[in-house]
Amino acid sequence: MPIESIRDVRAHLAEVVERADRDDQPTVITRRGKEVAAVVSIDVLRKYQQWEEREINRIIDERMANRSAGVPIEDVMKETLARGE
Repeated sequence: MPIESIRDVRAHLAEVVERADRDDQPTVITRRGKEVAAVVSIDVLRKYQQWEEREINRIIDERMANRSAGVPIEDVMKETLARGE
């Protein structure tokens, strides 16, 4: 998977986007040597979003089935978001 600085990506953004779209090859973008973002195809993004929604629903269903635990929905959401980091 290519890793490029923001400066390099700016110089050939169309090529980076084309690689993600046509070849399904993501590019990791760095700033001052730290990975900060990625260019991925829209299909990859949508699949991730669907997975995330399924995971949230799974956790909610799991917690709802065990009501005796009394876990607030806010805690479920915090746990879910923390898993995505």
